[in-house]
Amino acid sequence: MAGVIEVNDASFAKEVLESDLPVMIDMWGDWCEPCKALDPVIEQIARDYDGRLKVCRVDVGSNPRTANACHVGTLPTLLFVRDGEIVGHHIGPAASEVLATKIADHLQLSLR
Repeated sequence: MAGVIEVNDASFAKEVLESDLPVMIDMWGDWCEPCKALDPVIEQIARDYDGRLKVCRVDVGSNPRTANACHVGTLPTLLFVRDGEIVGHHIGPAASEVLATKIADHLQLSLR
């Protein structure tokens, strides 16, 4: 089931912190142009890692509690979570190759 899961303040703990899979979270805002530019890359990552990585998206404008708890101050911010802990992050747009390296480094997942 490839796809990006929309997460909010109420579902964050269940979808992210309690996930059996490693998680990449796209912290974004609908007014953020760099966030919109990153959308196709996020969608591709969700397809490429289907079944091995949960890819979630949090609209920080609608979910300030989660954004504050994760110390998000710049958009877009990607967070990498393993076993309920944030183990890495990336700020700003990125190519899929850059994110594949981050996923390998922080979550010990390779594309293959």
